[in-house]
Amino acid sequence: MLLLWLLLLPLLLLLLPPLAMLWPQRFRDARPSWLIRLQHQVAWVALGWAAAWQQRKLEESTRHAGQSQQQALVWCLKRAPSPCCLPRGNTDMSTFRNHLPLTKTSQAQGEENEEKHLPPALPQYHGEASLQATLLGLVTLNKAYPEVLTPGSTACVTPTSPWPSPVPWLGHALGRVSPLGTKDTRTLLLEALVSPGLRVLEARTAGELLDVFVGLEADGEELAEAIAAGNLGTTPLPRRAAELQEALEQGPRGLALRLWPKLQVVVTLDAGGQAEAVAALRALWCQGLAFFSPAYAASGGVMALNLWPERPQGFYLLPPGIPFIELLPIKAGAQEEAPSTLLLTDVQREEEYELVLTDQAGLTRCRLGDVVQVVGAYNQCPVVKFTCRLGQTLSVRGEVTDENLFSAALAQAVEQWPGAKLLDHACVESSILDSCDGSAPHYEVFVELRGLRNLSEENRDKLDHCLQEASPHYKSLRFRGSVGPAKVHLVGPGSFRALREALATCPSSFPPEMPRVLRLRHLAQLLQKRVIS
Repeated sequence: MLLLWLLLLPLLLLLLPPLAMLWPQRFRDARPSWLIRLQHQVAWVALGWAAAWQQRKLEESTRHAGQSQQQALVWCLKRAPSPCCLPRGNTDMSTFRNHLPLTKTSQAQGEENEEKHLPPALPQYHGEASLQATLLGLVTLNKAYPEVLTPGSTACVTPTSPWPSPVPWLGHALGRVSPLGTKDTRTLLLEALVSPGLRVLEARTAGELLDVFVGLEADGEELAEAIAAGNLGTTPLPRRAAELQEALEQGPRGLALRLWPKLQVVVTLDAGGQAEAVAALRALWCQGLAFFSPAYAASGGVMALNLWPERPQGFYLLPPGIPFIELLPIKAGAQEEAPSTLLLTDVQREEEYELVLTDQAGLTRCRLGDVVQVVGAYNQCPVVKFTCRLGQTLSVRGEVTDENLFSAALAQAVEQWPGAKLLDHACVESSILDSCDGSAPHYEVFVELRGLRNLSEENRDKLDHCLQEASPHYKSLRFRGSVGPAKVHLVGPGSFRALREALATCPSSFPPEMPRVLRLRHLAQLLQKRVIS
């Protein structure tokens, strides 16, 4: 009987959408309808079974993490493109490490070929970790915030979902107000705006959600007119249009909750360089809302899954599977001479490690540059938080100013700029833009702000002072004149949205990560052309 239900459920899920199209338009527009509720209930039954199966697999693999990792390595080697450099049939870890040396991401190659553009990367990820992150993330989110995934309660305002693995019944299980697909961001936003009962707001990344809210403020009047006129194929909604205009007139702070009073949680996919966008959203548009990322993603795919949506800071479980994960210990001042990699069962709590990924497609042990700190354990596997990226460092005289240090100094400086809120920033070493003009090498800093339209020289100087306070080495170089003062440029609204669009075709980038240090000249020039102060 159980097998029969497992066969009938997918069939029912496939038949319900066509049947819905036969229903009269006026009934299809009614929300909720018996058909929507039925689709949602069936989808959740299927999702519950699938999630329970994935939970059992996760428990088994994490309880025997060493054995699971060995099996994952064998799987990679068997499916690797031939010829394989490893001895035939050998899956020993020592042989694997000796025959496949560590490599880094293709940053250097990207710098050499900056004019060569590649097609955008595929928006979805693959592998067991992606499926587990989606299924288990949905179930745990529903437990942490009951009723958030009821019919008509969720809207995704970007064409790509933050849930890393697509499943046939995901749209129904989420209770989205509109299906994803070919719709653009503006259409998705309009469909979200006409649904005041939303409990969940989705976007692929926090940076993209920030773009949505900035665009909402800029195009608010036009959007309100479209809602009032019924341009979505529905009846005109003048009252909802008036509510939108009134909410916008009160400013950005708390805007999301004014538009959707029942909203509880924002779901975005975590990746490098998103912390600044999350901070801006929390401080302004999404004030008072929880944030949840179901997974951590990088160029190797989905690496870790989040089973704790109630925690304000993202904690992620590194599972044994594909991609095959190793961890490289971080030793102060010796990243290039780091010791041998460790497996998941060998790491120590509170220590920091760089992630090394291997998959069957290229069979390369790639150092991602993403650094994690072990904060706990789930059976035999580490639970980590992401701390920084090694590749995001500035160095014009060997000083090595890392991403966290610079971001903290910039945040401290912005606090001293009256009325300013930092939305985004990027840095460039002066040699990239040939901007030394006989002066000492320095940092070029591009910022997008809210609440400040012009930067005085006094304000610009505050960043350099904060950098000197944060880094004694930088302060010493500034005192000797070996490094010039950091130059701060204010760019216009939408500049970083244009940068993200350019990054989607950049050979050295893999969305959704957001670089803080730009190495490619044409990307730096893109921001340079948008400087307004």
